Amino acid sequence: MTTPALPLTIEDAAAALRSGAVTSTALTRTVLDRIVRFDGGLGAYVTVCEAEALAAAAEADADFARGRDRSPLQGIPLVVKDIIATRDAPTRANSEVLDPGWGDGVDAPAVARLRAAGSVLLGKSTTNEFACGLPAEPTHGEPAHDDATRFPFPRNPWNPEHTPMGSSSGTAIAVSAGLALGGLGTDTGGSVRGPAGANGHTGLKVTFGRVPKSGVVPCAFSLDTVGPMARSAYDCALILDVIAGHDPGDRYSSAVPVDRYAEGARGGGVDGLRVGVPTRYFLDSPLLDGEVHCGVLGAADELARAGATLTDVVVPHAQEANDANNITFLSEAFAYHRKNLVGRWDEYGRSTRELLARAAFFTGADYVQAQRVRTLFRQVLAEVFAQVDVLLTPVALTAAAPIASADMTAALVRPGFHGLWNAAGLPAVAVPCGFTAAGLPLSFQVVGRPFGESTVLRVADTYQRHTDWHLRVPPATRDGVAHQRVAPSSHTAREGAG
Repeated sequence: MTTPALPLTIEDAAAALRSGAVTSTALTRTVLDRIVRFDGGLGAYVTVCEAEALAAAAEADADFARGRDRSPLQGIPLVVKDIIATRDAPTRANSEVLDPGWGDGVDAPAVARLRAAGSVLLGKSTTNEFACGLPAEPTHGEPAHDDATRFPFPRNPWNPEHTPMGSSSGTAIAVSAGLALGGLGTDTGGSVRGPAGANGHTGLKVTFGRVPKSGVVPCAFSLDTVGPMARSAYDCALILDVIAGHDPGDRYSSAVPVDRYAEGARGGGVDGLRVGVPTRYFLDSPLLDGEVHCGVLGAADELARAGATLTDVVVPHAQEANDANNITFLSEAFAYHRKNLVGRWDEYGRSTRELLARAAFFTGADYVQAQRVRTLFRQVLAEVFAQVDVLLTPVALTAAAPIASADMTAALVRPGFHGLWNAAGLPAVAVPCGFTAAGLPLSFQVVGRPFGESTVLRVADTYQRHTDWHLRVPPATRDGVAHQRVAPSSHTAREGAG
């Protein structure tokens, strides 16, 4: 039997499943074969649940055969970050410290919703230890895994010597390399958007409380979010349609009614939409790479050509809000890990324990002041969003950095474009917008009002219907992918190797 070519998007795969062009079993088998073929050097997966995935695919095919269509995700192979509980795989959080029985036999609410929608869950994706710190690079000649814990070591599929940037890196790698059609990540200070941007696809940080986060190993209680990662904004909307909404068992879960996100993403384009482009702090930093600057402004121009109105705005207290997020994140993570840090210090990876231990130097007053800054920042953002509908910023100062230069201390003190939106609890989506001269993905970020996911997804989807950057596949993993389209030449960013 000929192996079917892998569709690029969930949207394409869903159409193929419903037309009978492919079965979920064949699609899942294709992805599983790609994992065997490519993941050894990429480290996207910590656990692959082959038998369970094929059983779920067979069930999806049986549902299609009897006319039962549970959702657009029915029969779609997805992956789940390994700090989110799933009943058919252990949750390890890339750590020897976490109780081996944590979450055994239980699906987190977001995972249970994916299963109920007919999704095929392939397994668990690699993360940084407890979603913080940095993985330890293997020594020369070693397999691609963490020396200390023997977990997979994640590498960027566009250049394995560069970082995949962030704790949801396993899901990001899997989406970029065609080892899943989408999946779940978590975002506390940028860990959906950073990896999505570094790996060349779309990733949505949702409003705090929009998706239940119970059944997730905590990083920072007042910041953690669960969000979709996929090639396109529309694909992310399809996932969000399934996982969003109140869960009575999650006290952080919001009762604000959900939208129809996929409909919203395709809801009329951006004609007349007011897009704020803040120069101060975001685009005038001397640390901002010139190719990133070019890519972001090129994306703004593309949206203007699609009918959006661009406005230069100021986002007050941006650095203070980013600092407040760092203080909150480290303090809440330290509170969760304090006992184990005292008793099991050597069992944590070096980067993780050193990062968490920084919070021992914060005082209660520091934490309280950080919360005051968060409140003030929400207030000033309400004034900003009275002038514009969304904000457009870079995702990061640079494209994915070399693994050898990864520096957590520097990341905490540099200007940051992720954490301030976590501090405010706002939705933000990372969107591919080109490549560097070295062939690494570039990305911009669309930020919206609280519970404004439909609007930020609509902006991203409009951009993606005018460009094809999100459909590029890393050359080393391109074989067996259904098709690739060449991006329109109107965009100012380089075409790169994609």
